[in-house]
Amino acid sequence: MTTVTRREVVGRALQQHGALMVLGVLIVFGTLAFGSFATVPNAVSVVVSSSFLAVVAVGMTFVIISGGIDLSVGSLFVLGGVLAALGSRYGFAAALLLPLAVCGLVGLVQGLIIARTGLAPFIVTLAGLLGVRGLMLAISDEGATTYLVSDPAFAALGQGGLLGLTWPVYVTIVLVLAAMVLLQRTGFGQNVYAIGGNEQAAALMGVPVARTKVLVYLMSGLLAGLAGALNAARLSSGVTILGIGMELDAIAAVVIGGTLLTGGAGGVTGTVAGVLLLGVIQSLINQVGNLTSSFQQVVSGAFLALVVVAQRLLSKAQRLN
Repeated sequence: MTTVTRREVVGRALQQHGALMVLGVLIVFGTLAFGSFATVPNAVSVVVSSSFLAVVAVGMTFVIISGGIDLSVGSLFVLGGVLAALGSRYGFAAALLLPLAVCGLVGLVQGLIIARTGLAPFIVTLAGLLGVRGLMLAISDEGATTYLVSDPAFAALGQGGLLGLTWPVYVTIVLVLAAMVLLQRTGFGQNVYAIGGNEQAAALMGVPVARTKVLVYLMSGLLAGLAGALNAARLSSGVTILGIGMELDAIAAVVIGGTLLTGGAGGVTGTVAGVLLLGVIQSLINQVGNLTSSFQQVVSGAFLALVVVAQRLLSKAQRLN
């Protein structure tokens, strides 16, 4: 094996598994520094609180790999929670299907606009962020009305569980596994990579570019709505102040997990590592005690900046080789 080949292998490993390596280092540090860190209750707390962001980030992974961006997921998350609480008046099915239908429709419309008009995803989904937030405020009387979950079965979906973990964690695990298979083992997943790598070349090879983009944004909307519904079930209410900045957390988790912002490379495994990394950072900040939760944003931003710079340097080194 030549020196150049070794460098390429190391660079690819750092890009794909860097978040997992840093996560391992932080876990060891937390275990040694804080006696209450490496405990079952703390681990369960990190996993449960991270599960909702993980669902949103899975959809964001597909979007970013395809070369796009979705800024509307935070608003869709809170809208999904409000609609789930509102729909719970009419039973379990309405509580679950109403947010999926509305949020999926928003994702579908955004995907159609992006795919058919060629408008920048940043602009389209920014408009979606504002529009969906306005719709949520209209439904909740400018945020003055907080709908409570009235269906016991739906509340149990968010609060019940097995082996110490709530049902949303198991839903997240199933979604992650399904997303891994979809991305790595199906033609649709290969199309997503192809479009993100070079859209024009993908079109020349016969890849259904427009249809793939529409499906990617539809998936992102559905998963954001589902995460909001699960969170409403956990809280027994559709809290209207949640979701602010969640789109940035999802993007940060995806990029920290090794997915290139330029598209064409990345994976769901790295995204999960990125989500857990953000959760562990928050847990460590809580362990310190004298730091506010807003400090996590500073640390997350620093991590994101370092990762983007590292990705840039690694990509440049690979091109030179």
